[in-house]
Amino acid sequence: DQDMMQKNLSCKNLKDAKKNMYWYGSAFLPVNLLFLSLGVLLYMYEAKMGISAPERADDLYPMIALGGYLPTIVGVLFILGLVSAAYSSADSALTALTTAFSLDILEVDKMPEKKAKRARIITHLAFTILTVIVILGFRALKQDSIIDTIYVLAGYTYGPLLGLYSFGLFTKFKIYDKLVVPATVLPPIITGILDYNSMTWFGFQLGYEKLILNGALTFLFLWLIRKK
Repeated sequence: DQDMMQKNLSCKNLKDAKKNMYWYGSAFLPVNLLFLSLGVLLYMYEAKMGISAPERADDLYPMIALGGYLPTIVGVLFILGLVSAAYSSADSALTALTTAFSLDILEVDKMPEKKAKRARIITHLAFTILTVIVILGFRALKQDSIIDTIYVLAGYTYGPLLGLYSFGLFTKFKIYDKLVVPATVLPPIITGILDYNSMTWFGFQLGYEKLILNGALTFLFLWLIRKK
């Protein structure tokens, strides 16, 4: 998200930033459709060839690409594509995160040059280590699909952001600044409690709708702390 935000901030004016958002958002539709279609084709190929499905959905593509089911060149292209995509994503994400942390949190632009350089180096190392820990953490979870885990986490982390954005976009209320933190921290906690007990209380398990519930609760709490 910070990476996409910095792309917009790099535009020379508001008009170009809006244009960038429109085109960037529109490009996601055909790209996502393409990858969804490729996923469907993989499962169709698996069924046609009688291949036993792996335990984890994330293992299907590498299993077919590297398992001798396709020509060797496909496996080579798979490795090259995987490495290039990983490096590209990690590079842009780390750059965005370290820049935002250095400027917005540490304010290195206000430090002496020698101290600022040292702070940037430590920040880069810290975020690199943090990225490795996150990757190992996802690996340790052993979930069926990493994207599913990401969406579950996003249900808690994006909910308050969605509520804040919606409240600012659709209302003109002023709120008490000191109460914003409780108003945005409580919804994920409440959502977590509801998710844990949803099967017992409601007879069904909450899914991706946690994002909507979280955002709605945040919106409600912000409305409750508005200035009258």
